Amino acid sequence: MAPNPKKAAGERAADYVNNDMIVGLGTGSTAYFAIVRLAERIRREGLRIRCIATSERSATLARELGISLTSFAEVLQVDITIDGADEVDPAFNLIKGGGGALLREKFVASASETELIIVDEGKLKRRLGAFPLPVEVVPFGWQLTRQRLQALGCDATFRSSDNGPFVTDNGNYILDCSFGTLDDPPALEREIVGICGVVECGIFTGLATRIIVGKPDGSLEERTEPGILG
Repeated sequence: MAPNPKKAAGERAADYVNNDMIVGLGTGSTAYFAIVRLAERIRREGLRIRCIATSERSATLARELGISLTSFAEVLQVDITIDGADEVDPAFNLIKGGGGALLREKFVASASETELIIVDEGKLKRRLGAFPLPVEVVPFGWQLTRQRLQALGCDATFRSSDNGPFVTDNGNYILDCSFGTLDDPPALEREIVGICGVVECGIFTGLATRIIVGKPDGSLEERTEPGILG
């Protein structure tokens, strides 16, 4: 069987977790493997951790696997969060939110001492922007919010599901915004979140502390220092 780069990266990240940590559980196909690996360590090693999930989907998986969950009603800081990304650039800027969990993902990341991002090689980009940027918006007046986003130079597509609008765990909508290449992700992030009606956007800057890259041959690359785009 061919190696699974996502599985390799997720399992490696889970090995950074130590006893008595508060752990943020990411959302998505790569974070899934980290959650499964943590459950294995709990069973086999007696690992003692409490976790905060970034989505109801990840919370459900954690409960099914016997992982203890907590909340920000009980803790105010997260020791380490393990999450995936849709795109990563050399400066450790990210695009996230393909799974629709970007608000909780950014909230947990902002409370984390360490943010491990786990990806396969295909998610590494010289510049962000090939993946449409998810923006979470309140349902009230979302059409006006879309118009204001498009004034920034994007094509904003309303995300739908088989049952109608895609609704986030927070009861909001998602607009997938195609800007093309993002020349200045931090500046665009500030512009977007300043629009009335926007709850959060999927540009993550200044949050990732380590990038773990799974490769097709099963090997791993770990990046700990952001590079500079030429």
